[in-house]
Amino acid sequence: MNGAEVLDLGRDAIWVTVMVAAGPMLVGLVVGLVVSLLQTLTQIQEQTLVFVPKILSIFLAILLFLPIMGGLMGGFMNNVFERIAAF
Repeated sequence: MNGAEVLDLGRDAIWVTVMVAAGPMLVGLVVGLVVSLLQTLTQIQEQTLVFVPKILSIFLAILLFLPIMGGLMGGFMNNVFERIAAF
């Protein structure tokens, strides 16, 4: 395995990591913004108020996106195994 193949494999691994993490991270971002907006509009200054909705929404997003995340990681591992078998 030469340097270009190693860099290609590393780039693919980083891309799969970004794609797997994108769904729950975006859900957490949106929920955090909505709760912050509600805190601003109602002038509730409780710092811990954002954590419970954010944790629950990220947990539900992980459950929702789990088949997609598993498919991405499974496809990546099949690609890695095919590269190993090619040697």
